[in-house]
Amino acid sequence: MFRFLPICTLVALAFQRVSAQETYDYIVVGSGPGGGPLAANLARAGYKTLLLEAGDDRADDPIWNTLANNYAAVNSPLARWDFFVQHSESPEDQARYERQTYRMTNGSFYTGLNPPEGAERLGIWYPRGTSLGGCSMNNAAISSLPPNADWEIVVNRTGDRSWEPENMRRHFMNIERNEWLPRGTLGHGFDGWLRINTRNNSWTQQPNNVLRIMHGLANATDQDADNIPELVVRDVNALYPDRDQELGFFGMSLHMDANGRRSGPNSYIRDTLNDPANYPLTVQLNSFVTKVLFDESGPVPIANGVEVLRGQAVYRADPRWTKDNRGELATFKATKEVIVSGGTFNSPQILKHSGIGPAAELERFGIKVVKDLPGVGENMAENYEAGVLGLANDDINRNAGQTGLLIKTPTETGGRNIHAWCGTFALEGFWPGMPTNYGLRQYMCAMAHMEPRSRAGYVRLRSADPTDTPEINFRFWEVGGEEDLRELVDAVNIMRRGFNAAGAPVTPWNEL
Repeated sequence: MFRFLPICTLVALAFQRVSAQETYDYIVVGSGPGGGPLAANLARAGYKTLLLEAGDDRADDPIWNTLANNYAAVNSPLARWDFFVQHSESPEDQARYERQTYRMTNGSFYTGLNPPEGAERLGIWYPRGTSLGGCSMNNAAISSLPPNADWEIVVNRTGDRSWEPENMRRHFMNIERNEWLPRGTLGHGFDGWLRINTRNNSWTQQPNNVLRIMHGLANATDQDADNIPELVVRDVNALYPDRDQELGFFGMSLHMDANGRRSGPNSYIRDTLNDPANYPLTVQLNSFVTKVLFDESGPVPIANGVEVLRGQAVYRADPRWTKDNRGELATFKATKEVIVSGGTFNSPQILKHSGIGPAAELERFGIKVVKDLPGVGENMAENYEAGVLGLANDDINRNAGQTGLLIKTPTETGGRNIHAWCGTFALEGFWPGMPTNYGLRQYMCAMAHMEPRSRAGYVRLRSADPTDTPEINFRFWEVGGEEDLRELVDAVNIMRRGFNAAGAPVTPWNEL
C-alpha cells in the first residue's frame, strides 16, 4: 500500500495506488492542523483511515519546508488557494481599502485605490495553503497558546467540560516537543511530534539599532529597558496563574526545528506513514471533496462517505484552474465517521453542498436539505491585523530575530488584547505578490487584535457548483466596531511612541 512507499515517491505514487472502491473506518477531509494529526492518531489507534487532501505534498521543497521562505510559499501558485474576502457589506467602504485587489481585463491582478477601467473588484486577498499539512506549510509558524477565556467560551456554549483550559493544556503538552526550554519546564511537553523553538537572540548582547528600538518600545510599554536580553526570551506559553495578564516582550514560539525547518502536521503524517508499525493510514492527494454522502434509509441520516474530484487544480480558488480541469469523480465510503476539517472557509462550503446548513440558502441553489442548520457558515470572527512600519534613519541589523510583544490598550477592561510581533520585515496587508521589501532600514511591529467583538462574519455559497469559491465577508465592524477601532488606534499610537523613543541614529523615522 501507499504507506510503504519511500518518502521521495510520496507524491508520484499516492494518487495511483488508492482505490475508490475501498471502505474505511474513518474518512478525514483536510490535512491541516485539525485533520492531519487527527487522521494520524486514528490510524495509530488501529483504525483504517483515509486522509483526503486537495493539494499535493511540497515538504521536500525548501520553499515550503524552510520557515524563512514563507512569503515565497504564500505566493507560489503551486500550493495556494486564492480567496478574496470582503470586510463590510458596504461597497463604498470596501473600495476604500488600500489593498483591494482587482482582476484586470488581461487576467492579471491590480492592487490599489485606482483600478484600470474594466477591472473587476475581487476583494482582499486571503491565500490559504493547499498541500499536505495545509496552512501550516505557508504560515508564519507563530505558536502562542490562546487565553484560557477562549476555551471557557467553548465550555460555556457546549456544556462540554473536556474543553476546559486544564485539559487543553494537557493536549498541548502531549503534542509538543519543546527544544528550547529546559526539559521538565512546567506546562510543556518534550516528547511529542510538534517541534517548538524560538529565534536566536544573541543580537541582544551588543549595541545595535534593533536593541535601540527595543529600548524605545520598552519605555512605551512600561518595561525595564535595561532588561531587554531577559525580556525577549520569556516563555509566551508559560504555565502560571496570571499568564493571560502578563504584558511586554516575549520570545517568539515557532513550530520549527532548531535549523528553521517547519515542523507540523506534514511531518507527523509522514512519520505515521513510514513507521515500521505499519499503521492503517492512507493518504489521497489531489482529491477535492465536493460533498458528504449519507445513508438516509433510517430515521436519522448517517454520514457514510464522500464524493471527490480527483486531479490537480479542480477548485477555482487554485490559480492554475482552467475550465478544462474537471477532475475524475470518485466516492469513498466510511463505516464509522466522516470528519470534515477543511478550515473556516471550506468546511461550511462542503457542509452546505452536502445539504447541511440554512435551508433557505440551500434551496435557493437547488441543494437537497439533509439538515436545516442556520448557523453553518455564520457567526464568523477574525482577528483584525494592523501595524506600524517605518524606515529608520540608519541601517538596521537584519540578523536580529523577531520579538513578540503583548499589550493591553487603555480602554480594555479584561486581559491583554493586542498580540504584536516586531522585526525587520514589512507586512502591510495581503495582496498577490506581497510583501514590499523596503531595504535595510525597514522595521515593523505587526499587530493582531486578539478579542474582536464582532461575530457577524459569514461564508455563503455563490452557486450550486462545489468548485466555485464561496462569498466571504468578515463584517469586522458590525458589532462593537467603535471599541475595536479605538483599541487598534491606541495600539498604533503606543508603537509610534516606542519607535520615536529609539533615539539617534535610528530616528527620525519615515513612517510608511
